[in-house]
Amino acid sequence: QVQLVESGGGMVQAGGSLRLSCAASGSIFEINIMGWYRQAPGKQRELVATCTRGGYTNYAETVKDRFTISRGYAKNTVWLQMNSLKPEDTGVYYCYTSTGFWGQGTQVTVSS
Repeated sequence: QVQLVESGGGMVQAGGSLRLSCAASGSIFEINIMGWYRQAPGKQRELVATCTRGGYTNYAETVKDRFTISRGYAKNTVWLQMNSLKPEDTGVYYCYTSTGFWGQGTQVTVSS
């Protein structure tokens, strides 16, 4: 079992920044990939960014050059630095692991 605790969501104006954090506990030694998905109202959940244990990163085209994902040294924490936020970035952001666990979600709201 893995428990994921997210923090850092909130409300910001367009052009602003937010930093999301996700801390994993439990059976973390099995985790290779950690990442973030998001779900906007009325839309399907979509991939935002992922980071492997070795530091390889992958981003959705819509967030490239604006968002940065990183892992902590102990590999049980993942952060998502979100810059130049746009209203279309609004949604619930979920932390996830490649072992199939999800966080409870944190709301990000970007106003125009």
